[in-house]
Amino acid sequence: MIVPEMTFTDLKGNFALFDDWEDRYRYLIDLGRKLPAFPPTLQTDAYKVRGCMSQVWLVPGHPADNPKSFAFAADSDAHIVKGLIAVLGVLFSGQPAEAVAKIDPEAAFHELGLDQHLSPSRRNGLVAMVQKIKQYAAAG
Repeated sequence: MIVPEMTFTDLKGNFALFDDWEDRYRYLIDLGRKLPAFPPTLQTDAYKVRGCMSQVWLVPGHPADNPKSFAFAADSDAHIVKGLIAVLGVLFSGQPAEAVAKIDPEAAFHELGLDQHLSPSRRNGLVAMVQKIKQYAAAG
């Protein structure tokens, strides 16, 4: 499961350290490289996120120390998408399931300055991942 090592405030502060998009892009990729290993056995159609141009798999769960909170494990074959998954992990993992529905990832991505730099296809994939996360959290 993705267990955020920082808060959204920390993440926002880290993004603010970079002056240009290229540096933010590299930081985003670095975040993706730090994701926990994702077992290849979970890279199945059952966990595949539809609507992403890249291959994305998302598995729901709970943090080991808090079964009442929502968490997920995810992976992608694209470096930038893995970074987006890491950002979504900061936003959603560890939250009570009922709070997940109230999180506004569009506002968060705007605060990070990422909203302006996502291609339409990446934006569609991001929306698909968020919908899957919220669906899983609502199902418990």
